[in-house]
Amino acid sequence: MLADLKDSDVDFMEIAPENWIGVGGRFGRQFHDLTERFPFVCHGLSLSIGSPAPLDVEFLKNVKTFLDDFHIPIYTEHLSYCSDDKGHLYDLMPMPFTEEAASYVAGRVKQTQDILDRPIAMENISYYAAPGQELEEAYFINKVLDEADCGLLLDVNNVFVNSINHRYDAEEFLLRLDLQRTQYIHIAGHFVEAEDLRVDTHGSDVIEPVWDLLLTTLQRLGPLPVLLERDFNFPPLSELLGEVSRARQLQRAVSPVSGSREHAQNG
Repeated sequence: MLADLKDSDVDFMEIAPENWIGVGGRFGRQFHDLTERFPFVCHGLSLSIGSPAPLDVEFLKNVKTFLDDFHIPIYTEHLSYCSDDKGHLYDLMPMPFTEEAASYVAGRVKQTQDILDRPIAMENISYYAAPGQELEEAYFINKVLDEADCGLLLDVNNVFVNSINHRYDAEEFLLRLDLQRTQYIHIAGHFVEAEDLRVDTHGSDVIEPVWDLLLTTLQRLGPLPVLLERDFNFPPLSELLGEVSRARQLQRAVSPVSGSREHAQNG
C-alpha cells in the first residue's frame, strides 16, 4: 500500500515508537526512507502514565533517542494506564476522575517531559466505565493539562463515542475542554455494538456525526493538523485517501484563527 503512496497524498504520518525502536534490516531501511519523505509524529502505546508502578525511565530514554535520531518533534500518549508492577494489560484503562489522580498523573507527565527534554501531549481516551468518579471528565482532563503544562491530542471520535456511552452532549463537552492546548486531532471509525454502546476500534470508516464534530472543532480552532487512524479492515488506498481528502476540505472550509497553525496537515 505504501509503495503506491505519492508524496502529495498525505502531509504527515503517525507511528507508535514501541513498534520501531531498534528495528533494523529491510524494515528499518524502509522506515528511514519514509522519514525522509514525510514528517512523522509519535503516538505511544505503553507509557502507562496513570499506572501505580514507577515510570519506565529506560524506555523513555530510548524514546528520546528515537525522537532525536529521526527528528520527530511531537510525542503523545494516552491519558490512561495499561500496566502495574505485574506487567502490561495491552488495553487502555480509565483513570479515576479525582483530584488526587489528576495531580498524580500530572506529576508523571512533568517527569516524562523532563526526561524527553520536550513537551508532550495527552490524548482523551474512550472509556466504558468511570470507577471512583468525583470530577467531570472535562474538568479532570483540563486539570492534568494545566498542572503538567502539556498539550492535548484531541480525539474527536473518542469524544463522540463517550458521548453516546455516557450520555452527554459532545459539543458541550468540547466547549468545556481547554482546546487551545490542542496539538493535533485524531479521527477514526468505531463499532456500533448497540444504539447506546459504541466501541472505539479504528476498524471502519469515519461516520457523519464524527465528521460534523470535526468541523465544529476546526471552526473553533482553525485548520489544525488532523490524523486519520485505521488499525485493521483496511479498504483500498483510494478510499483511505478519500477520507484524508475530506479532512483537508474541512480544513479549507474554516478561516485561520489567532494562534492556529499556519499550515494544516493530514495523516
